[in-house]
Amino acid sequence: MGNYQNTRHRKGPREMVTGGEWIYGRNPVEEALAAGRRTCSEIVLPPANPEEDDQLQRIRDEAHARHLMIRTMERDQLDKLTRFGHHQGVAMKTTGYPYVGIEDIISDIEEDENALVVILDHLEDPQNVGSILRTACAIGATGVVIPEDRACGITPAAVRASAGGAEHIKVAHVVNLVRAMQDLKEAGLWMTGLDWGKDAKPYTEIDFKGRCGLVIGAEGSGISRLVRENCDFIAELPMPGGFESLNAGVAAAVTMYEILRQRG
Repeated sequence: MGNYQNTRHRKGPREMVTGGEWIYGRNPVEEALAAGRRTCSEIVLPPANPEEDDQLQRIRDEAHARHLMIRTMERDQLDKLTRFGHHQGVAMKTTGYPYVGIEDIISDIEEDENALVVILDHLEDPQNVGSILRTACAIGATGVVIPEDRACGITPAAVRASAGGAEHIKVAHVVNLVRAMQDLKEAGLWMTGLDWGKDAKPYTEIDFKGRCGLVIGAEGSGISRLVRENCDFIAELPMPGGFESLNAGVAAAVTMYEILRQRG
């Protein structure tokens, strides 16, 4: 991440973005530039300073190379622009998040006998969504699938929570999550849902080798009935301390690293 090897968006005249959104924070902006999947038009940076750190200098240099409009902004203005997100003095106007089609992820599954797809069942908290995307990117997951309705999309807040990892992983936005799961299963995925119940096994007893899907339920309500019925296995994390549940992002991370451990 952050090495700017992709140059396909470097054009002579300044690119203009109509509509779009503002992503913010040093890592998200740097990773969006590195991934090269979005069209960017302008960037807000602190005033140039010979003492600025290497990361800020890399962002500034790349902005110049792409002929982006560079401007400064008072903190209160930037706070409002980013809806009081943790921007670190850096924001960039881009096109919306570059979702892929479910067929794109299916194609990758068919080419990879160890494909891992993470399915988010109507998560609404951008911090959880971003955290899961960050972990999925870190372990090299094939992609992520999220529903279009009653769920958090890949918003600037989710990108910020992912530390820019969202810019490097494929995310499919689907109308019907159950139908998408069925299509993924037809492509060879075995689905494991993180939940609890009499049919649940400890997560370490699930065989995660080969092509697999990991389903993460919504905060509080868990996995919905139809989604659960389309899971091949149900896995649960031990709770010897008596606490009822873990944060969705934490539970997903624990399980994804178990998958990585099993695969050596």
